[in-house]
Amino acid sequence: MADNARAKRLADLIREVVAQKLQRGIKDPRLGSHVTITDTRVTGDLREATVFYTVYGDEEERKAAAAGLESAKGILRSEVGRAAGVKFTPTLTFVADALPDTARTIEDLLDKARQSDEKVREAATGASYAGGADPYRKPADDETDTDGDAAE
Repeated sequence: MADNARAKRLADLIREVVAQKLQRGIKDPRLGSHVTITDTRVTGDLREATVFYTVYGDEEERKAAAAGLESAKGILRSEVGRAAGVKFTPTLTFVADALPDTARTIEDLLDKARQSDEKVREAATGASYAGGADPYRKPADDETDTDGDAAE
């Protein structure tokens, strides 16, 4: 088994080679400038690589980009093999990255929380305290003892 540092270096190299090849070398119109390689992971035995990507656009463009990446898989693998110089070129698997969808969901939840906070803030405007502004006892209040006489 290879060490983790070697797998990390190979993953970084694969990410760079695939991104450069998609930008300059592949003429497929489905793989325009709206495909971004976000991450690459390589197994410990350096046999399989998973390439995560995002697509800027709607669902139809995402499906077209996935089909384009599948058709360009052989070309991209041969480029990786040429650049890496390893005994066995890892097989490439392309996976759509869920990070943008997750970020969008988090943003929606934060917007709902901001709106809820704004409603609470509006309800609190002009409201008064139920028992007084400061409900806590002060040392000055304790100067009288239980008999009602002033403390000496």
